[in-house]
Amino acid sequence: MKRQCPDSECSAKNSDPKKRSFVRKGRYFRRSDGQWIPRYQCRHCHRMFSSAALLPNFRQKKRQLNHRLDLLLVSGVSRRRAAILLKINRKTVARKVRFLAEEARLEQSAWLETLSSRPISKVQFDDLETSEHTKCKPLSVALAVEPKSRKILGFQVSQMPARGHLAEIARRKYGPRPDQRGQGWDALFSSLKPIVAPDAEWTSDENPHYPRYLKRHHPNARHNTKKGRRGCVTGQGELKRGGFDPLFSLNHTCAMLRANLNRLFRRTWCTTKTREGLIDHLSIYVRYHNQVLTSSCAL
Repeated sequence: MKRQCPDSECSAKNSDPKKRSFVRKGRYFRRSDGQWIPRYQCRHCHRMFSSAALLPNFRQKKRQLNHRLDLLLVSGVSRRRAAILLKINRKTVARKVRFLAEEARLEQSAWLETLSSRPISKVQFDDLETSEHTKCKPLSVALAVEPKSRKILGFQVSQMPARGHLAEIARRKYGPRPDQRGQGWDALFSSLKPIVAPDAEWTSDENPHYPRYLKRHHPNARHNTKKGRRGCVTGQGELKRGGFDPLFSLNHTCAMLRANLNRLFRRTWCTTKTREGLIDHLSIYVRYHNQVLTSSCAL
């Protein structure tokens, strides 16, 4: 990491980059992780700063717990249980989740930029359903996966109305709920334009709404639809019964989401309270899934 004065108005930013614009000026002991942090002084504005001031976790008092919390959140542990295990307050966990999610989104964006030079030729996509607060308020997670490596290319969370025997109950208790899945599909397909080849092969189930939204953003794409089949376990709709599954990469990734995120378990009392919380949790998992769980699979 290149060190520079943190003052945005300092003239050192416009000086010759080959010349060193700061000098070493002592150090201090950081009690949170027991490290000595060097200090520096800018030669232009004479401002003092440390190497820690240039890091995203600057001024965090529990920075040593970030990695442990990251692992717990992608291993089927809820926020409340993570706070108990790490012996910290639940509000601290909530703040760290927002921080970890933002860092994960930045890393995901940087990784996607590297794919623009070699566009992807095959994509599988579908929706995973969950809920917020109650099953009367369902949410749809539109997910896109590269089939060979099973890496997650992107996702969008949208609200949708309740269906089946819960539809009337949901309307009576919470009123009409708009269907925003179309906006989520638009956002997902639009975000994948820079990294997917114009004539790429897209595969999904036989949802009748998919072709219209896909052609809007990828008019030259080849869209293959596969008939959906029943799950191999009652209530588990991702992994299918025996035989060849043409959407195996996508269904396996969705099954991994349900196995590793506590809020997505099929039978659980841990539910999503807000749509933003689900987006943050998914962002953290996507980074772990792409960098660790599928690290041996190259695009």
